[in-house]
Amino acid sequence: MLGLRPGRAVRLPDRVATEEPLQIRVQPPGGGPIDVAVALRTPGHDQELAVGYLIGEGLVEAADITAVVGCERPATGPATGNVVTVGLTRPLRRTVPERQGMANASCGTCGKTSVDDVAVRCAPVAPGLVVARTVALEVPSRLRAAQVLFDKTGGVHAAGELTAAGEVVAVREDVGRHNAVDKIVGRLALAGALPAHERVLALSGRIAFELVQKAAIAGFGVIVAVGAPSSLAVDAAERLGVTLVGFVREGRANVYTHPARIAVDR
Repeated sequence: MLGLRPGRAVRLPDRVATEEPLQIRVQPPGGGPIDVAVALRTPGHDQELAVGYLIGEGLVEAADITAVVGCERPATGPATGNVVTVGLTRPLRRTVPERQGMANASCGTCGKTSVDDVAVRCAPVAPGLVVARTVALEVPSRLRAAQVLFDKTGGVHAAGELTAAGEVVAVREDVGRHNAVDKIVGRLALAGALPAHERVLALSGRIAFELVQKAAIAGFGVIVAVGAPSSLAVDAAERLGVTLVGFVREGRANVYTHPARIAVDR
């Protein structure tokens, strides 16, 4: 790499985040495999990504999944490819829209043919989880402390699963913010831990509509993010019963929806 520095140019080593395509397939009963999407992702936790993507798109539910095969990454030696096949007990719950195709790392709606394809229907998240104000304010720093890949490359997003007390359960990093969330949702699904009513979803960046929808489908009642939400994200969170906490920086935050889940006196 050529590094440009004040008054000089120097040759320097650098580490960049890996980005590769992942083919996501399903295997319904009594039929051949179906190619559903290609995700441009950072390799790692690929089975979680495939499962989380399918659930987040409303194509399957966790109970539909019988097996997940592909992309095993041994401690030494090469991986087994860039294809994950998810076995199902039943057909897909909705038709894959034409040109669903590429699940681009930077845009969760790329390849969709209409707005109707984006608005996957799901019930509002049940009330119950309450998070202390002090915990909510600490979530981004706890997430940041677990971002190992970001420390090495500076080029990935992160999503984290935390308890109501702020304990980090899992963190996933990826070049795509949507992929990072899918990996968290897939982890929960494969662990038999959905819906995630008692967990907080932490995001390292801004809050887009699709991320709110993915969180609601997985059952997260609280999203805490470093960045700002879009207007569509706020509307979706209000409708889906999700508490949206954004701009969490330096002991300050904005609660955009359903503030009753934040205990301001603690």
